[in-house]
Amino acid sequence: MKILTASRSLALAWACVLSMPAQAELPPLKTVAAVDVPRYMGTWHEIAKYPNWFQRKCASSTQANYSLQPQGQLQVLNRCKTAKGEWTEALGAARQIGGPTSAQLKVRFAPAWLSFIPMVWGDYWIIDLDADYQWVVVSEPKRDYLWILSRTPQMPAATYQGLLAKLDKLGFDLKRIEASQP
Repeated sequence: MKILTASRSLALAWACVLSMPAQAELPPLKTVAAVDVPRYMGTWHEIAKYPNWFQRKCASSTQANYSLQPQGQLQVLNRCKTAKGEWTEALGAARQIGGPTSAQLKVRFAPAWLSFIPMVWGDYWIIDLDADYQWVVVSEPKRDYLWILSRTPQMPAATYQGLLAKLDKLGFDLKRIEASQP
């Protein structure tokens, strides 16, 4: 009797799974047409993000500083304040994938001696960018990560709401977005 009940429960569970509507297939994520890398350099403040494990210590003031390095590499310095008010930093490197105006980059925060391992490099795609380089939206092909960044610690509400509307149309889950603390 117990085996029969377990079998029925398992069959019912599978029937529920199979009858669930399939998640709509999202179109491939596109980047902006071009990025002027020297204009992109400097400090960007995090306005919002999808929460992720590598920023779990960040409580406020999250920012990224990009600087050009010899031979075209980019240095990335991410920093934020912890709940105790202390600064924590992560130094990394980035490289463009494609031509000199490509909006697709690979970023790594692992030690340089591990840079030969492909999996230490993460996708960093610029999917929306203000014409004046005052804000940017960054993600990656699977839409697992997302950041809204600004040159200033705060962004006008109308601009933020406009970006959320665009992200919704691109298939991002707006419920996952977490506003950052300045």
